[in-house]
Amino acid sequence: MKYNYLFLIFLFGIYSCSSKLDRATYQKYQNTGNDISATVQATLLSNVAQAIQQGGTEHAVEFCNLQATSILDSLNQEYDCKISRVSDKNRNPNNKMRTEQEIKLWEIFKNGTLADTLIKADNNVVFYKPIRTGMPACLKCHGNPDSDIDPETFQKIQKLYPNDLATGYRLNELRGLWKIEFAGK
Repeated sequence: MKYNYLFLIFLFGIYSCSSKLDRATYQKYQNTGNDISATVQATLLSNVAQAIQQGGTEHAVEFCNLQATSILDSLNQEYDCKISRVSDKNRNPNNKMRTEQEIKLWEIFKNGTLADTLIKADNNVVFYKPIRTGMPACLKCHGNPDSDIDPETFQKIQKLYPNDLATGYRLNELRGLWKIEFAGK
């Protein structure tokens, strides 16, 4: 625990020195990031719930494969930012963590020592917030393939995402991070 605390201080010492965001600006983007991530999460969950009602979890996997990116794209335009997800166990290859910074942040979020964070990278302000498997319905596509996911749904996941890593989760486990980039701030 002491190591995690010291690592957190070290990591945020680096970010706070390089961020050069005053308190009011930090608070503004943190509030905006929280609002956007809540809206995006609610929008995606609502659409996935509709897809499940229309055709079950197998249909929802196909819906996500075809529609999740376009939903995010429309919200990117609406909020004038770039919204994405990153994870150490990604389903979509575009959601793979790519930087050492994201890997370090992941470890902090995984340990539960951080609720969200805002950093400055180059000219961008970037907000990160955890995505958890918060409902039993999440496990229908992200749980244990042997007990939580229907065989037909698992086959659909394997077909649409041949390199899928996003299964094996338990309820309330960290599944990913929302990453919201505000350009040129």
